[in-house]
Amino acid sequence: MSNHSELRYEVSDGIATMTINRPEARNALNANVRTGIRASLDLFAKDDQAKVLIVTAVGDIAFSAGADLKEMSDDQLTIPPDDFIPDLSTPKPVIAAVNGVALGGGFFLAQQADLVIAADHATFGITEARFGRGAPWAASLPLLIPPRVAMELLLTAQPITASRAKDVGLVNYTVPLDQLREASLRIAKQIADNAPLSVSAGKAMVHDVLNHVLGDVRQQVTSLWEPVYLSEDAQEGPRSFKEKRLPRWQGH
Repeated sequence: MSNHSELRYEVSDGIATMTINRPEARNALNANVRTGIRASLDLFAKDDQAKVLIVTAVGDIAFSAGADLKEMSDDQLTIPPDDFIPDLSTPKPVIAAVNGVALGGGFFLAQQADLVIAADHATFGITEARFGRGAPWAASLPLLIPPRVAMELLLTAQPITASRAKDVGLVNYTVPLDQLREASLRIAKQIADNAPLSVSAGKAMVHDVLNHVLGDVRQQVTSLWEPVYLSEDAQEGPRSFKEKRLPRWQGH
């Protein structure tokens, strides 16, 4: 078990659980949380007894509202490093148990999971356009859901419900919040009881197909978003959030 004030990690009966613990900040992904996620994922990868990882968060409001905009404003972040939002890549299965809003980087964590189980009040959104920021991480989204739904998420910056996310294939199951932990553990156990080589090969096959289709797209979209990140608007968005006012966009 590894417990930090803002990120908890524990293993029980072959199932690891990583829990974001910043409910007062809607579980935003500040530097401490991001570091904790990477450290916990490393523990999970090295632990042969841990068969499946569940990623979730404390509270009933937010899985994660994404990157910490106050911290971004203070740091005057321009182009984030490639690993700014932690990569959940691992040969072993990852389940996102989404207990509330999953926005921006929080959406990305859920997108990276192999299976998603959502509380029925949860929502999913790409809110970067509200704050003048970029979303190159969403490059694979049109392969996971209909392109027009991906376009709606990117352009409107409005979230969709867990029910709609399930309808379009982003979510596997929706359950009442008080059943989320039980449902996640049940599916995790089903996976953990299976032959590990078959499980890892099945996961690898799906990811290999997606990576083959994407090809060099990830590198291309990073260049596409670069002028967005370097714009004055990219600083104005987080600054206006910190100052609790409407942003004044300049378009450059």
